[in-house]
Order: sequence, then structure tokens, then C-alpha cells
Amino acid sequence: MEMTVELFDNIINTSQDCVFWKDKDRRFLGVNQAFLDYYGFESEDVLIGKTDEDMGWHSDPEPFMQDELRVLSGVSTYKVQGKCIIKGEERDIIASKRPLYDGDRIVGLVGSFVDITDVLRRKEAKGQEVYTIEKLRKYSFFDKIIDGISLDEILDPLTGVLSRSYAVQFVRSLIAEKIPFTYSMLDLDNFKYINDTYGHGAGDKALMTVSAKLAEYTEGHGLVGRFGGDELLLIDLDNTTSESKSTFFKRLYTDSGVVRINVEFENGSSYITATTGAASYPEDASNFDKIFELIDKMLYLGKRKGRNCYSIYNHKEHKDIEITKLANHGMFTTMKRLREEIEGKDSIEEKIKAVNPILLEILQISALYYIWKDGKIRCAGDDSFEAPADDIGNLMIDDMFTDRSPEKVKKESPIFYSSLQDKGFESGMISKIRSNDCVLGYLICVVTRSQRIWQENECAVMYYLAQLLADTK
Repeated sequence: MEMTVELFDNIINTSQDCVFWKDKDRRFLGVNQAFLDYYGFESEDVLIGKTDEDMGWHSDPEPFMQDELRVLSGVSTYKVQGKCIIKGEERDIIASKRPLYDGDRIVGLVGSFVDITDVLRRKEAKGQEVYTIEKLRKYSFFDKIIDGISLDEILDPLTGVLSRSYAVQFVRSLIAEKIPFTYSMLDLDNFKYINDTYGHGAGDKALMTVSAKLAEYTEGHGLVGRFGGDELLLIDLDNTTSESKSTFFKRLYTDSGVVRINVEFENGSSYITATTGAASYPEDASNFDKIFELIDKMLYLGKRKGRNCYSIYNHKEHKDIEITKLANHGMFTTMKRLREEIEGKDSIEEKIKAVNPILLEILQISALYYIWKDGKIRCAGDDSFEAPADDIGNLMIDDMFTDRSPEKVKKESPIFYSSLQDKGFESGMISKIRSNDCVLGYLICVVTRSQRIWQENECAVMYYLAQLLADTK
């Protein structure tokens, strides 16, 4: 076969490497399509006749200049590592170059390079590779592009699941092809605490562990991506009915070993939980923006419920929920409302009844209980309920008590627990009502959902209310 100009162009422009050729003065004569795509150029006209220095591509151009001068003297180079500025970001590349001859005379050079930034970042971060080319080929979107792009570009450098860009592109492709799927966003709970307490290396391990386990749990159903920070995306092509979604997430939060797990670090360990919001296409939304809005709303709703749970969009139940309304509960506003409701009320019963609706709304609980001086537990919304709680002091060593399960309450205060057992005591938050060293009573929140994580701001609200009630005669 004769090597024609057209054939040469076809070969060069189908290469995944960025290819370029220059004259003996190191000025660009031409580049391939991959080169143009890498720099975001529509045409090679912007660089023909210019050098690297003219283009401002290197923070330190001297090593690149000397490398090319050696090539122009007749020495070929192979996989030389360097740095290149692309769209304001310094990237790592490896380049190979060799002389161009006209007979025995060197008239220029030809070279190629590939970007290795993400590969290096994965090595530095001790990242993992969850998805392989073979696993991604099972999905039409990736099967079409996988031979023309680096796997390192598709995957997140740390977790090894899909990068944000390709996870979103995958979702958009499913919508374009009208393929039903369930879209979810999973947010690790209290991730900042892990980073602040054990270091960012521990945070990385927690995120890598959950990502890998989630990808394993969903294998055959769909793919996992990293949206950013501690947020993961799940695209599930199988579990799209109400029943299958409920089963899928119930198992995810019970016996999957993905969340609600203990992860060991070099300097300690932490119990890892997550909050998830989910919605389905086309049942709940007909376009990308709408379905993303819904999963964001469901994620926020899950956080309002106390985290460590999942919320699946249901049009009848959630159509009127607005994030702005959910978020309209700043600490100052809440405390101001509590004080205003208590003012002018004399008895503890009046005060508790007045603030009860606020606490039910803010803390997402079904009932507020309290104990006042006589050791009996009562319910703010049920005048008929009264039960013994003489041993609650055994549990309340400190001013505040929170727990995700009832085991410690059962052990330390069995009478108190027995009184609330029929109310579905699975997770609890209790605050002392005391004046100086005198304990007057207790404020009690219990929920039927185990593993609820009581947030610091929720504890602050309870503690503040307990102090307000301590002024009651």
C-alpha cells in the first residue's frame, strides 16, 4: 500500500496520543486532532509558526528547549517526563521525539505526548481502580468511547469509580436513549469529623472503602461515580420499580456491608454511615436537571431526618417539598422561636406543650417526652401518658446523652427504657434540666429508627431548651 498524504493524515488523527511536528527552528508545522482537543483549539492555525515559548505552555521552558535542541542534533528521546500548562492548570506529561530527515539533513522534529496527571495523582493518593475496561464495555455509552480514551480519564483518581464528568455523561446518555434507571446521591455522614480527627488519609480510606463496596454491591445493576468530596453517585438500571428500590436500599442499609460499617485507620477507627437520596427516570423526571433536583431534595430530606438513612422520591408524598423551606431553620431562628413560645408561660406543662410543635418539626421526631421533679415520664402531646423512670439518673452522667441504639439505655436504666419500649425506642437524645447542681428533670427525644445520628446543632437546641426550662418554678 502506498503511503499517501490522506492515509498519513488518517493514521495521525486517529491516534490517542497528541502528535506534533516542527521545523528546525522549533516552530510548529502541524498537529493532530488529539493535540487540538487536548488544548481546546478549533484549528492548528493558532500555533503554526510558533514555538512552545510563544504559546506560554511551560512554567520553566528551558528543559523542553534543550530537549528539542538535542533532538535536532540527531538524538531521539523517549518518554521524557515534564509539565505543561493547559487551561491554567499545570499537568504532567511524558513525551517522545525524534529528528525529521530530508535525505541526510535534519529539517525538523516529530513528537508525541500523553497526559499522565491522573495516573500520578492516583499513585500519590494511593488510589484504587474499581472499574476495568471490560466492566465498562457492558454499557453502550462506554463501549462506544472506551477505545478512544484513557481509562484514567474516565475514573476518579482516588476512588477508582467513575469521575463526575463521565458519571454525568453516562446518565445523560441513558436519558437520550430513553433507558429507565434510578439515580442516587450518597453522602458520607460526618466526613469532616473523620478528616479533622484522624487526618485526610483516614478520610481517603473511608471514601475508598465505601466506594469499592458500593461498586461491588451494585455490580451487574449499574455503576458508581464520585460527584465530589464525600458524595457518590449511583446509576442503577435494574431497580426502578417502587418495590425493587425499597428492597435494594433496605438491604444496602442492613446487611450489605457497604454502610454502617467500622473502618480501621492507622491511628484509630470510625463507624461509617451515609445518607442517600434517590429518584427514577422517567417515572419521576423526564430530563437530567429535574432528576438531579429530586435526588438533591431527597438527600437533604434524609439529612433533616437525622442522616444515616435513605429517602426515595414519591410524587404524592414529596411533590410539595421545597429545599428552601427545609433549610429555613437556622440555630438563631430556632432558639428565638423557643424563647418566644416559653415567655409568659408559668408551668412546665404549659412550656413543654408550647415548644412541642417546634421540636417535632426541627428534630423530625414523633413525640417529645419529659421528666419533671417527681421522676415520672410524660408525653408533651398526650396528657394520659405517665410512667416510672426512677433510674434515668444512672444513664445521665453528663448533661447530654445520645445513642444510635437502645442497648446502653436497656443496661443502665431498664425501668426508664421499659416505660418507653412500647413507643418504639430505637435511638435517643436526652438532656438534663438543671439549675446549678440541682437536677430538676429531663427532656427526652426517642425515634423508632435505629442508627439515627444526632447532630451537634440538634443537641445544642435540646441543651438550650433545657436551660430555658430550668428557670421554671
